[in-house]
Amino acid sequence: MHPDSKKDLKIREDLYRLIISQLFYDGHTQIAIQLSTAIQADPPCAPSDRLSHLVSRCLEQEKESKRAESETALGPGLDMEFEGDIATIAPEPAMYDCVYSVQHKGPGRYLAFSCDGQLVASGSADTSIKIMDVDRMVARAKETVVMEREEHPVIRTIIDHTDEVSALEFHPREPIITSGSLDMTVKFFDYTKVSLRKSSKTIYDVFPINCMSYHPSGDFLVVGVEHPTIRMHDVATTSCFACPVPQSYHTEPITSVKYSPDGRFFASGSKDGSIKIWDGISCRCVTTFTAAHDGAPVCSVDVTRNGKYVLSSGMDSVVRVWELSTNRCLIAYTGAGGGGKQMFRSSATLNHTEEYVMMADETTGNLCSWDARNATRKKLISLNHSDTVRHFAHSHVQAAYISTGDDHRVRFWYRKA
Repeated sequence: MHPDSKKDLKIREDLYRLIISQLFYDGHTQIAIQLSTAIQADPPCAPSDRLSHLVSRCLEQEKESKRAESETALGPGLDMEFEGDIATIAPEPAMYDCVYSVQHKGPGRYLAFSCDGQLVASGSADTSIKIMDVDRMVARAKETVVMEREEHPVIRTIIDHTDEVSALEFHPREPIITSGSLDMTVKFFDYTKVSLRKSSKTIYDVFPINCMSYHPSGDFLVVGVEHPTIRMHDVATTSCFACPVPQSYHTEPITSVKYSPDGRFFASGSKDGSIKIWDGISCRCVTTFTAAHDGAPVCSVDVTRNGKYVLSSGMDSVVRVWELSTNRCLIAYTGAGGGGKQMFRSSATLNHTEEYVMMADETTGNLCSWDARNATRKKLISLNHSDTVRHFAHSHVQAAYISTGDDHRVRFWYRKA
């Protein structure tokens, strides 16, 4: 027998013994005895959960490996410490095409991509949530025949809130979509269930929900409501925590929250015009940018992949990048909305490679974009909504974004072939 064959047989034997031990450990005694008899295990296998630990460790390593490969493919991200003559690897946002659209019965309110970029969720004032498959939306644009029902891009429609959906977040590790609503609840849905109708878990508040963000582990969820106090919830128990120093709270309701990719901190924006940075463990405020948008309410906050910068947008129609090591504004991206004040909150975001900054212009319905490093204006593109654009989101992993507005439409945009 070839040496490699002997080695493979030994690995197989060890694997079967691990399976038998795990079955005994989990209480599946009869199945364990049958398998032990079939492979003639000698000596007998003792109960053990070693296989469970090994599989858990290997899956975690596999995720880390995929994450590292993804980061390599996406480039270095936004880092102002390096020279600006870096060749771009992503297409300009104006080069994208609308490849799919779907309609809610009411105005669109919020959008979110899953962490792996495979799914998109949209929430509406009609209380519904739609979950769409990205690959199916892209394939739909290439098909000349009607697709089968089971291949329809909208894979789930959820109606469980009693008021408009105001926030959406995909769980970073589990097949869970989490929604916040003006009905003062946060709901958790397992979207693997075909007959999904009701939430598996609900957090009740006493104020309407405005925003939320998951810790990268998925163990904690920070929630901003129509009140100055930020809530941090333990996802498993739904227990609620808040900063132990009330003097550091915002003075008006929270409009946006976002965890850093490593979970060390999260950022928040408020109607009081300030941006605050909070310790991700103690929930204590460590930095405050007062009047971040010249006193105008803050609409959105985001954190770059390297955790060095916070991207914010305000009701002054200006987007800014804040350097956390120096606590100062590095760049202001201007020109959206004709420089006037906005009527509605409009989120700014970075593309998947962090080479472009984007924000929908509620006045014209165009998508404004800038070079992230030097704030050079890029070409405008009409988002083709017949009423005010209310939310916009870009994929974390590929050249794709999605928009929604008061025309009830959700439009999915993808890079040109």
